[in-house]
Amino acid sequence: FLILHYCSLYCTMDKTQIAAWFKTLQDSICMQLEEVETERFHEDIWTRNEGGGGRTRILSKGNIFEKAGVAFSEVHGPTPDKILTALNLEKSNFYATGVSLVIHPASPHVPIVHMNTRYFEMSNGICWFGGGIDLTPIYVVKEDARYFHNQLKATCDKHDDRFYPKYKVWADDYFFNKHRNETRGVGGIFFDRLSETKDCTLEQCFTFVQDVGKLFAPLYLEIVNRHKSKCYSEEEKRWQSMRRGRYAEFNLVYDKGTKFGLDTNGRTESILMSMPPMAVWEYNFQATPSSREEETLQLLRKGINWTEEE
Repeated sequence: FLILHYCSLYCTMDKTQIAAWFKTLQDSICMQLEEVETERFHEDIWTRNEGGGGRTRILSKGNIFEKAGVAFSEVHGPTPDKILTALNLEKSNFYATGVSLVIHPASPHVPIVHMNTRYFEMSNGICWFGGGIDLTPIYVVKEDARYFHNQLKATCDKHDDRFYPKYKVWADDYFFNKHRNETRGVGGIFFDRLSETKDCTLEQCFTFVQDVGKLFAPLYLEIVNRHKSKCYSEEEKRWQSMRRGRYAEFNLVYDKGTKFGLDTNGRTESILMSMPPMAVWEYNFQATPSSREEETLQLLRKGINWTEEE
C-alpha cells in the first residue's frame, strides 16, 4: 500500500455499500459491549438540515461503562469553505460516513478508548478512508499497552508491514496535548487519506478499514475483563476525573473529527458524545513522587515501543 496525503484518483466503490457496512459494524460493537453490561444502548435517530443524518447510541450508568457512545453517521451537502481550506480541496459537495465511538468506564482501572472508521467522498470524484484506535488508561499498565499494540500491529501486518510503524507514529503525533507536552494515552494507530494508488485498490483500503473496525470489540473487551472487578478508592476516582479533564482538553482543542462535525453543522449532542460524564481541573496538580500517578505521567510521551518487553 501507498498512502496518499493529497488524493487525486477517482472513487471506484459504491458509497451506499460502504455506509451499510458501517451500520453493521455499529450493530456488532453495541451487541458485544452489551454482553458485559447490565444496561442497554439508547438510540437517537437524527437528521441534518443540509443533508443526511445518523443514529447515535448511548449507554449510561452501566456497571462497567459510565458512558459509552457508538455513533453512525452519513452526511452530505455543500462543503464549507473552512473544510475546503483545511483539507486543501477544490470547491465541491461532500459525502461522509463512518462509525465513531468513545467509552468512559466507571472504574479508573479500565481505560478510556476511542475508535473511528470513516469514508469521505467529494462530487468531483476524490475520496479516501481514514480511522484509528487509541487507548487512554487512567493508570498506564505496561502489559495492557503491549497487548493492545501487538494486536494492532498484527492487524496492520496482514495488509502491509509498513502500516503499523507509520500509523503508530501518526497516532503519537495526533493524540498529543501540545499545551501539556503529553500524549493523550498510550496511543495506537491513526491513518487518513487512504486512497487508491497503482499498488492498491480502493477495495483493499476498505478491507483494511473493516479489519480495524472488527478488531475493536474483542481487543478492548480483553482489557476490560482484566480489570473490571478490581476495587478502587476515592483517590483513584479523583485521579480519573483529572485525566478525563485532559481528555476533554484534547477533544475540544485539537480533535479534527470534533471540528469537522461542528464546522459542517452536525448534530452537537452526537459530536460531543465523546466528552466524559464528569471531569475536574485541579490547579497545578503535582503527583506524589514514585506514585502510580507519577509513573503514568512519565509514560505519556511519544516514541515508546509498546510491542516489545523493556
